[in-house]
Amino acid sequence: MARRSSPGFAEAGGPAPGGAQPGAKAEEPHYHGHRDRLRARFAQGDTLPDYEFLELVLFRAIPRRDVKPIAKALIARFGSFAEVISAPTERLLEVDGIGPAVVTDLKIMEAAGRRLARGAVAERPLLSSWAAVIDYCRAAMAFAPREEFRLLFLDKRNRLIADEVQGRGTVDHTPVYPREVVRRALELSATALILVHNHPSGDPTPSQADIKMTRDIVAVAGPLGIVVHDHIIVGRDGHASFRGLKLI
Repeated sequence: MARRSSPGFAEAGGPAPGGAQPGAKAEEPHYHGHRDRLRARFAQGDTLPDYEFLELVLFRAIPRRDVKPIAKALIARFGSFAEVISAPTERLLEVDGIGPAVVTDLKIMEAAGRRLARGAVAERPLLSSWAAVIDYCRAAMAFAPREEFRLLFLDKRNRLIADEVQGRGTVDHTPVYPREVVRRALELSATALILVHNHPSGDPTPSQADIKMTRDIVAVAGPLGIVVHDHIIVGRDGHASFRGLKLI
């Protein structure tokens, strides 16, 4: 009598057409190889475009998904790597694929960049480290969505005593009170100041209101022996120095 084949098996005793081979490994998603290659390029010192650098950051928080489309969507939405990590949390969460874990990682990157830049200006005379001062100000404020007014308080050797945000405002205005600025400098025994604020529009050109406010602070601080070394405006498109422009 002919032997009947068992269900699911061919006559020869092998797996039926379309069945899995015993012990066969599941095929890895295509993006696994991409991740390995991208990490290798980074380790070799390759200069990566912003979206690929952003992919490296996203790998940890999104381990089981192709993150290239997400990285490209973030760059398209915000403009650059720096603008992505500086974007407000609520706007980041509007992008498909972005959740709280991703936002946390991006904000860690932002904080690390600020801390690195601040380390370059700490414990050294700022006037002899001007490029580092500009880098720090840009890292701290250039991509903020609203205006911020920051004060760098210096001692008589022009070393940084304190770095404080004195006020935050709207997209194009921050109220600043010269007497409050000078009062805080006296509290810290500072002998010099560097004023810093950002223009969220990206254009660092000083406005007439910026010029008047700066001169008012200089007028109040001068008689008390406090020097205003400069007022720096930062934006996505660069920076402007009042001292360099001969506005003070």
